[in-house]
Amino acid sequence: MDFALSEEQTAIFDMAHAFGQEHIAPFARQWEGDGDIPKTLWPQIAELGFGGLYVSEDSGGSGLTRLDATLVFEALSMACPSVAAFLSIHNMCAKMIDAFGSDDLKTRMMPDILSMHTVLSYCLTEPGSGSDAAALKTRAARTNEGWSLTGTKAFISGGGYSDAYVVMARTGEDGPKGVSAMIVQDGTDGLSFGGLEDKMGWRSQPTRQVQFDNCNISASDIIGEEGQGFKYAMMGLDGGRLNIAACSLGAAQTALNATLTYMGERKAFGKPIDQFQGLQFRLADMEIELQAARTFLRQAAWKLDQGAPDATKFCAMAKKFVTETGSNVVDQCLQLHGGYGYLADYGIEKLVRDLRVHQILEGTNEIMRLIVARDMLATR
Repeated sequence: MDFALSEEQTAIFDMAHAFGQEHIAPFARQWEGDGDIPKTLWPQIAELGFGGLYVSEDSGGSGLTRLDATLVFEALSMACPSVAAFLSIHNMCAKMIDAFGSDDLKTRMMPDILSMHTVLSYCLTEPGSGSDAAALKTRAARTNEGWSLTGTKAFISGGGYSDAYVVMARTGEDGPKGVSAMIVQDGTDGLSFGGLEDKMGWRSQPTRQVQFDNCNISASDIIGEEGQGFKYAMMGLDGGRLNIAACSLGAAQTALNATLTYMGERKAFGKPIDQFQGLQFRLADMEIELQAARTFLRQAAWKLDQGAPDATKFCAMAKKFVTETGSNVVDQCLQLHGGYGYLADYGIEKLVRDLRVHQILEGTNEIMRLIVARDMLATR
């Protein structure tokens, strides 16, 4: 059993980290204030192959493993977890199109997706269906040309910002088997957006409701088979959970690094505060927690890459453990900064706010516990 990263994986991490520190970190606070990520950033990221991280090489993607991808998101989130998480959403959509889309759909869309001239958003959650996602009400009715969508999606990262939307809509019976996945291009008649949501964190990501009012799309814009959309959506979530956990891990590591520097400079009672044993214990605890989280995350990613039968369970466990560890660490780092941690200039309070949502999205951590418990009961 080899826990070391390969030379190629180390290079992937280093490349992502260097890009983030140069092109994202210096501007993260400004983008948060603007409530917007400049669209010029995405083609730059795509030049590294990050517009299609696990899109197959046959389709022009990077063909990386899920473990490789967690390294990218850990490294980028060390610059800004909000930006890194938005890239994860785009990649989840890109993989769905690559895996299940028709050859015609991939030929038409994949080049611009991979270059990130087309940025994608994922539309599953609705005002009345969050954890109970299969209860979605957005409906797609057949027309002579394809489908007419009516309904509303909620909490959509990139709503009113992205260039295309991967939408789960009901084309048949109630429940998961009646859901199909389809693509709606920005500018389509009947597509509109709610007001900009005023959020606690992830403030650089524009988040709005996405609304469909007799929004007509072509029959060729359905992804895969009719009635299979919910299955496609759930298959994407295992990897999405790993990515969001990686974003928590990278941001928490940045907070801990900053805290180590601060504690060596800050003096109290005549000496640097990193010389007080009680505070050293707290540093040690955070280091132990982050190392455990990193190992658990990479094990879960390895299982997903291997197609292990318990991969979904491990992805759920890792998502729950790593996101809660990340939030706990950044909160402790804020405490160790004292009053300065509460100031925006030091960057810690932003991480506290950004990471809180990681316990809610990609399936709440309560749902993660449910997945684990059901697996335990089924296999006893």
